[in-house]
Amino acid sequence: MGIKLDHRDLGRRGEWLAERYLRKHGLKVLGRNWRCPAGELDLIATDGKRLIFCEVKTRGGTGYGAPAEAVTEDKARRIRRLARLWRDASRSPLQDSRYDIISVLWPPGGVPRIEHLAGAF
Repeated sequence: MGIKLDHRDLGRRGEWLAERYLRKHGLKVLGRNWRCPAGELDLIATDGKRLIFCEVKTRGGTGYGAPAEAVTEDKARRIRRLARLWRDASRSPLQDSRYDIISVLWPPGGVPRIEHLAGAF
């Protein structure tokens, strides 16, 4: 039987795992937890051709639905707006973007499962 983490610790661990996953799959991570007054972007990466903005959702179970289901249309709009702000602030030469969801299901005491939904919104 594992230790139950509070949702913030679980979220941080999920983001760490998602970052490792992206690197393992050949992406370069440009930023993590980028914040501005309008909100926060979880992970910003690139495949060398485009920017990839990843929303990471981590849950310990599916009692409230699958992790990716938490990304509503309102949340997707907010992430797109934040991505524009990040591009302006970073002066990135890359303008083509993709918006992904990385879903981490990590039951207490269990093995985490990652699902990468590329181009999710």
